[in-house]
Amino acid sequence: MFDADAAADAKALSDIAGWCDRFTPLVALDPPHGLFLDITGCAHLFGGEAALMRMVCGALTRQGFAVSAAIAGTSICARTMTRHVSGQIVPDGGEAEAIRLLPVFALGADEAISRGLRRAGLKTIGDVASRARHEITARFGDGFTTLLEQALGQGDAPISPLKPLPDYIVEKRFPEPVATDGVISATLSRLAAMLVAAMDRQGKGARRLEAHFFRTDGAVRAIAVDTGQPVTKAEMIDRLFRERLEALKDPLDPGFGFDLIRLSASRVEIVVQQQRDLDANVHDNDALAALIDRIAARIGGQRVVVHLPQDTHIPERAVKAAPAQHHLAAAQAAAWPAREESEPPLRPLRLFARPEPIKVIAEVPDGPPAWFQWRRASHTVTRVEGPERVAMEWWRSPEAMLTRDYFRVEDETGLRFWLYRDGLYDREIAQRAGEIVQPNWFVHGLFA
Repeated sequence: MFDADAAADAKALSDIAGWCDRFTPLVALDPPHGLFLDITGCAHLFGGEAALMRMVCGALTRQGFAVSAAIAGTSICARTMTRHVSGQIVPDGGEAEAIRLLPVFALGADEAISRGLRRAGLKTIGDVASRARHEITARFGDGFTTLLEQALGQGDAPISPLKPLPDYIVEKRFPEPVATDGVISATLSRLAAMLVAAMDRQGKGARRLEAHFFRTDGAVRAIAVDTGQPVTKAEMIDRLFRERLEALKDPLDPGFGFDLIRLSASRVEIVVQQQRDLDANVHDNDALAALIDRIAARIGGQRVVVHLPQDTHIPERAVKAAPAQHHLAAAQAAAWPAREESEPPLRPLRLFARPEPIKVIAEVPDGPPAWFQWRRASHTVTRVEGPERVAMEWWRSPEAMLTRDYFRVEDETGLRFWLYRDGLYDREIAQRAGEIVQPNWFVHGLFA
C-alpha cells in the first residue's frame, strides 16, 4: 500500500504523453489517468490501426503500466470503450452499437448523474440513448446530453494537444536503434534537405526549428534553434544544429539508442523574393544575420543583442537591449542622436546597472562636488561640468522618483566620472515637488 501522489501521477502521465509523440504529434491529456491520441493519417505507418494499438499497449505494458485502449471515430467514444472493454476498434458509424450495452458509468459523467440514471432505471448507455434528448437535458443538463451525443458518434469535440502542431514535420524511423554521432548528424542533414524541399514548394522559410530524439527507453530529448531570417537552405539548418549540439551543457545521451529522429519547423514565414543588385551591403547583411544565428545557436539567442534607442531622457532607459535575431533590421535603421566628432561625449558609454552611492563634499549645498569617496577611494575634483537636470517621468514610473542633477567631473589623476545628486536642495521647491530636502549622491557611469 502506498499513499496516492497526484503530482507524481500527473508527471508520469505527461512523460507518457511525450513518449506517445513518436506515434502522432496530436497527443492530449485526459486527466487523471488517460490520454487521447489522434492517429488520423498515422496508422498506416505502423501497419494499421490494430498493429499500432498493439505496439503502444505492448510497449507501455513492458514498462510496468496497466493499459486499456480503444480506437473510435470520436475521442469520447474511445474513452468510453476503454473504461469497460479494451482492445476494441469501432468502425465508422458503429459508435452507438459498440457502447449500447455498456453501463452508464462508462460515460465518465458525474457520480450524481450516474446515480440518478440508475435510479430512473436507465442502467446502460443504450437505455439512456433511447430516451428523448429533451427529457435527458431537462433532468441532467445539456452538458451530459453533449457528452452522450459525442459518445454515440453524433458529435465530436477537438482535443487540445499538449504541443501545437508544427507547420512542417519530417522524421526518420530506424529498425535498429542508432547511437553514434555520425549517424545522428547524417540523419539530421537528410531530414533538413527533406524539410527545405517541403517548405520550398509553398514558398516558406523556417524561423524556428526543433529536433526531437526518441530513445528506446521512452526518454525524449528536444533541441530548438531560432533564426533571424527565414531559412531556405539545408546547409544552414545542418550548421545551426551542429553548433547547438556541440554547445550543449548536457551532451545528447542516446542511452540504448534512438529509434526515431524528427525535425520540424514550428514557425515559418513566407519568403519574399527580392531583386538583388551589386550593392555589397545587402550581401553583408545576409552574412551578418547568418553569423548571428550561428552564435545564438551556440550561446543562446538572449545573449546576442542589439541596442535600440528609446524616446526618453532617463539615462538608464535611453537604450534597450533586444535579441539581435529579431531586431537586426530595426537596429540598422535606428536613428541615434547626431554628435560632432570634435565634441566630447555628454554621457558615458559605460553605465552601471545600479548607480552606486558616494560621499560628497561640495562648496555650497546645491553646487558641484569638490571631493567624493567611492569604493573606499577618495577623489579630489579638479574640473567639473554641469549640472544637467533630469526630471523623472512620473507618468511612466509608479514609484516616486526624484529630480537628478548630473555633473561630469574629473579628478586629480585624470579619471572622469558621471555623478548625480538625487533630489533638490531648495526647501520650497522640494516640498512643492514632494521630494526630500537632504538629497543623496551617486556615481552612474565612467567616461573612457
